[in-house]
Amino acid sequence: MTISPLIILLIASSTNAFLPQHNPFLVYKTALGVTTAEIKELRDATGAGMMDCKKALIENEGDVDAATEFLRKKGLAKADKKASRVAAEGKIVVASVDDKAVMVEINCETDFVAKDGSFLEFADSVAKTAVDVKDDNLEALMSADLNGSTVEEARQALVAKIGENIQVRRLVSRGGEDSTTGSYIHMNRIGVIVEIEGGSEELASDIAMHVAAMDPPFAVPEDVPAETLEKEKEILKAQALDSGKPAEIVDKMVEGRIRKYLEEICLVSQTYVKTNDKTVGKLLEENGAKMKGFTRIAVGEGIEKKEDNFAEEVAKMAAGN
Repeated sequence: MTISPLIILLIASSTNAFLPQHNPFLVYKTALGVTTAEIKELRDATGAGMMDCKKALIENEGDVDAATEFLRKKGLAKADKKASRVAAEGKIVVASVDDKAVMVEINCETDFVAKDGSFLEFADSVAKTAVDVKDDNLEALMSADLNGSTVEEARQALVAKIGENIQVRRLVSRGGEDSTTGSYIHMNRIGVIVEIEGGSEELASDIAMHVAAMDPPFAVPEDVPAETLEKEKEILKAQALDSGKPAEIVDKMVEGRIRKYLEEICLVSQTYVKTNDKTVGKLLEENGAKMKGFTRIAVGEGIEKKEDNFAEEVAKMAAGN
């Protein structure tokens, strides 16, 4: 049987595919003294990409420490570039020491990164650092030590590692002498600290859960600004007068409606959601406690999110823009 030259060529080609091939990448690394172990070590330490780690080691003649600094400097540039992107996702984290509790909002661009292990670890570390910061000073927090670097340096390194804009947006705290604090975080997105006089941390935490659910604007009637009350009175009075009621009856109607209004907007007057059988004020009274105040924050509130127009993007791509 005669074998076709084409068949011989195909057999030869397929056989060569299983022979050791020249790998310029491996030779290049060996020539420069950069090993895969060093690349892995640098990648584990920095979280940067493999090729970035390889380049950093080549630039720094295999010195891992120098390469780490090289990547950090490169990471700072990346962090600055990403800082203009909207970061409206993220996490609320809480930490406490003695009678003081703090909450920190840390933002990222996507819900996916908000669940990332490195992001969560960073967030928890920042909250623990924040308990020692005075006067809710965010600038002082960013300059504070965090495992040998500042919080800001750690943030920028995380931006380089993850590839998203990450921001420590705000820091709030409550508590001090003669105060009891309790906190509640709902699904990492809503955070509440309640501060009471007397009572227990458990009681304060239970009330914090109520605040997370009901979002009352004020803690007690005394917290309601005078201008807010006056504006509400004007509205209620105009409504009553439009109904044709006599002026003397209108005043009594407004007075009663204002009381109702205060009950709705003040925490202590609201029905406690956990039992639905008493007000928060009554709950405090039964436990020998008094309301001092609360702070409630939610991830991304007040941040204007960019709305992507998919159809418009496709049209631009089709037009070559």
